[in-house]
Amino acid sequence: MPTLLVIFDLDGTLVDSETLCNQAFLDLIPALTDPVDVLVNRYRGKKLANILRDIESRIDAPLAENFEQLYRHRVAEQFRTDLKPIHGVPEMLGALRHPFCIASSGPPAKIAHALAVTNLAPHFGKRIFSSYEVGSWKPEPGLFLHAAAAMGFAPEHCVVVEDSPVGLEAAAAAGMRALHYTPQGTSGVTGNTFSSMSALPALLRGMAASAQAITGRDTPSTTRSP
Repeated sequence: MPTLLVIFDLDGTLVDSETLCNQAFLDLIPALTDPVDVLVNRYRGKKLANILRDIESRIDAPLAENFEQLYRHRVAEQFRTDLKPIHGVPEMLGALRHPFCIASSGPPAKIAHALAVTNLAPHFGKRIFSSYEVGSWKPEPGLFLHAAAAMGFAPEHCVVVEDSPVGLEAAAAAGMRALHYTPQGTSGVTGNTFSSMSALPALLRGMAASAQAITGRDTPSTTRSP
């Protein structure tokens, strides 16, 4: 079976953080009155700086100079008490037979905190890549390309698992295949879209088998499965 590198997004894909992160905006900005699910859909996967500019435009007022610091602190509080892994993620990670890593738009401290409080950190070790370290944010391809190179894989041998449109755009721009996790979608698997983490190992086996049928041989890699 050819070896694939699986590149995971974090927020909304491995940890159930999107509602918590957007609730922090509502907690800190009284003028922002959208329901939290509307904010989740509007800001899913986007760069924080772009989100803050959009909020300022919508409330027609500047945010405090230290707002990002206040926001990060509020999110950390939410994570400590309420953050959980996406249902089925620990079992899914234990069942994977391909190398995998995280490529997240979040800062390293936020990523580390999320993985620690959800007990997912041991699955990844140091195989974690942040936009803040690379200087490239989705939908730009730079973060995914950096992760692939660091892990020793060509883009065409990578599969990105994402929940956001900007993440899927970044995967396409990087020349990588993508699987779209849609927890609110119809139960089951449709094409490259799936709604249950328990379905992911079989999807990846199918993609690997398809690649093997095309190449007729195993794909070389410098990386071994964790």
